[in-house]
Amino acid sequence: MTRSTPRAEPLSSSLEDYLEAIYRLTPGRTAARGRDIAERLRVRRSSVTLALRSLSARGLVNYAPYDRITLTAKGRTAARDISRRHEALRHFFVKVLEVEEQEAERAACKMEHALSPALRRRLTEFARFMKRCPLGVPQWVKGRRFHCPAPPVQRRRTGGRGKP
Repeated sequence: MTRSTPRAEPLSSSLEDYLEAIYRLTPGRTAARGRDIAERLRVRRSSVTLALRSLSARGLVNYAPYDRITLTAKGRTAARDISRRHEALRHFFVKVLEVEEQEAERAACKMEHALSPALRRRLTEFARFMKRCPLGVPQWVKGRRFHCPAPPVQRRRTGGRGKP
């Protein structure tokens, strides 16, 4: 009889928010505090404690009551991915769809949890392409490529015998 390795359950949207909050709170610091996480997410400290216990059990954070919270290497990788999804969506909404910044932020926060890495890459690629396309009318070409049609060729008017 072979034993199968149990698969790790995917993180809930809520736990992803906690990871992202810790990630964003610690760029210049080594650790976050429960109080800061609660303020950032606008939740009670008891909710933070429950989330941190769950994240710690999954090996994503180093947590002990009344101590500072740090991301493990695995937690930092997961948090960075969540943050990248968020930023890709926000950037797409603001730069491509020209959505107002606050609305883009709210929508990105809700949608980041469902965005796959492949979709994130495609959105980022599309946003970059839209910025570079001189006509602003890119076309999707089957095979996962964007195509920017060349601008129409300007023909010079010629005199009687083909001379300008």
